[in-house]
Amino acid sequence: MTDLKQSYSVRLNDGHFMPVLGFGTYAPDHTPKSQAAEATKVAIDVGFRHIDSAYLYQNEQEVGQAIWEKIADGTVKREDIFYTTKLWATFLRPELVRPALESSLKKLGLDYVDLFIIHVPFAMKAGEELLPKNASGEIILETVDLCDTWEALEKCKDAGLTKSIGVSNFNHKLLELILNKPGLKYKPTCNQVECHPYLNQSKLLEFCKSKDIVLVAYSALGSQRDPQWVDPDSPYLLEEPVLKSIAKKHSCSPGQVALRYQLQRGVVVLAKSFSQKRIKENFQIFDFELTPEDMKAIDGLNRNLRYDKLQFAANHPYFPFSEEY
Repeated sequence: MTDLKQSYSVRLNDGHFMPVLGFGTYAPDHTPKSQAAEATKVAIDVGFRHIDSAYLYQNEQEVGQAIWEKIADGTVKREDIFYTTKLWATFLRPELVRPALESSLKKLGLDYVDLFIIHVPFAMKAGEELLPKNASGEIILETVDLCDTWEALEKCKDAGLTKSIGVSNFNHKLLELILNKPGLKYKPTCNQVECHPYLNQSKLLEFCKSKDIVLVAYSALGSQRDPQWVDPDSPYLLEEPVLKSIAKKHSCSPGQVALRYQLQRGVVVLAKSFSQKRIKENFQIFDFELTPEDMKAIDGLNRNLRYDKLQFAANHPYFPFSEEY
């Protein structure tokens, strides 16, 4: 780790570096997309250099514009920014992979991304619809061999359209499927999964570390509770008394504790907020350290509570959450 705060980063298994703290840009449909642009500019101003988005979020034009404005005003250079996009489920067929990445690049105005990951392991019916549904309103899934999809990502890396490639929402069996693929050219650099004190993913983390794959945490502050994906009755992580008391002790917020927890266990963590005050606060997690007792207390909160269950895909052969990890 270097001593420049914003460049605290981790070396990926392909030799590229990923900043350990990232800015998440996902917002529910009712949030105006212009807010993603404003928030991204604030994030870059306060020191975030790792920006996480996706085709699914439908905000890449705005996020790209924010990045370009910060390059134009001299705040950053393109090479200072680590930008992630994701391959959505309707594009898992190998012949659709590169065109999907090219479409994201075009919206962003970039000629490469730093990281391109498979968003979910199960495919949905190919086509322009984000969530293709049948007459009875159920999402239409299809089966695409993940190894074929992976080969198409490897080609995107070889073509220079992305520096690194990885996956998201994979369990250890799905990771092994790729790792054991005959003729594998590049290992996944990372696996981005839901991870927070109520779902601390310790077994998956241990597995990923053993394979030199970085675990990246989304919903690290709980979840935005978008009713499209999340049960409205689920508990609020940031109201957790244990996090509140540790926060009080360190004169910081429960959110800062939840983020710092991940850094100290070797997890790259994404923080999503569109509030200027909280974006700033979320970046200030390099100034304090949790004690071993704090870490143990937070470990003790694990209850395998998943906010984003992806239940509609439960019968798909690649459904990731039926395994223990």
